[in-house]
Amino acid sequence: MIDLVIVQSPVDFTFEGAIASDDADAVWTWMVRDLAPDLIDMDVIDDSARSLAALESLMPDLLGRAKKALTAAETSVELQRRLMTAMGGEEEFERLPAVLNALRCRGLLEKAQGFGRAANGMTDEAALALALQSMPLNDQPVAALLLQAAVGQVAAPSRLVTAAIRIAGGPTEQQLGRAGFNPLLDAIFAHAQNQIPPLMQVGTFGDMDLVCRSVDRFHRLMRAATGYVEFARGSRWATIAAALTKNISDRLEPKLRDVAPDVNKALRKRDGVDRLDSDQILSALNGVYLLATVRDSRDSLAVNALFDQVWSQVGQALEIHIERLLQQARNNPGDKVAAARFDAAAKMAEVRFSQDYADTLRRAKDNIERRA
Repeated sequence: MIDLVIVQSPVDFTFEGAIASDDADAVWTWMVRDLAPDLIDMDVIDDSARSLAALESLMPDLLGRAKKALTAAETSVELQRRLMTAMGGEEEFERLPAVLNALRCRGLLEKAQGFGRAANGMTDEAALALALQSMPLNDQPVAALLLQAAVGQVAAPSRLVTAAIRIAGGPTEQQLGRAGFNPLLDAIFAHAQNQIPPLMQVGTFGDMDLVCRSVDRFHRLMRAATGYVEFARGSRWATIAAALTKNISDRLEPKLRDVAPDVNKALRKRDGVDRLDSDQILSALNGVYLLATVRDSRDSLAVNALFDQVWSQVGQALEIHIERLLQQARNNPGDKVAAARFDAAAKMAEVRFSQDYADTLRRAKDNIERRA
């Protein structure tokens, strides 16, 4: 019901409009177990449209019971302690009002998502600024939820920031805050933080497309904030930006260090009976794609020195392996394993160097095969 504002746990920073998945789970467990066991049967409820409709019909009653429990906890230390224990801890208890607010605003979240999609088609900055002013900025908790839902759909978040700066009359965080746009920057940082969990994947069959998309999205979000807003030194947002940059860079560094070794392992001829290691080829290709993504996103990362080193190493390795594979083609044109390995190397060269360079290599190999 509130998927549009859910972010994946664990999180280092909490934002009013972003609901961590662990907090949502804690509230749901409390509702089912303690608040309304007479209304919700976990043996029959599922993710179907029928269950969602049934839950929607119960939501006014659930929210009424939750408000009553929260109000009672505010008047009694003992009741607060019990509710805190039922919720799973102090942090989960503190996030309960935010989750309940998201449930109360659930009907507006899809409209906010539609605003985000519509913003992508607005080419006039003045029109976008006017549309942005339709957000309930005087109600910051609600605005936080709606902007969280909207930012997730905006392809170029920097356009929202420049529109907000236009309305605020300046780019400082104080000016944006006075104009009511604190929730916009919070939403941008919340979505940036949510790009980090996909980088925790390990193994050959991790979704590298997802990793690359997350790195690119992180870059777009962070540049929207740090590239246009003037943050005061040591401010909350400046601290968050620095911490998120370090966090994602720390996740990327081990993956970058593996790229050159993986390329060498994938393209090196095996001793004895040569064979193609498809898993190793996939790992190498994934690494080269990640390297290219980091190249385009490096302004928002803290990996410049390592990137330059790996970029150079991979380029040199590809040139050496390609020359060796072309020589193998001259010596033994019928070697299918070497041919498949060359195709993989040419694809890596296309990503690392250029399409023209890769096409030149492919033509060179075709000429060798024709002469044979």
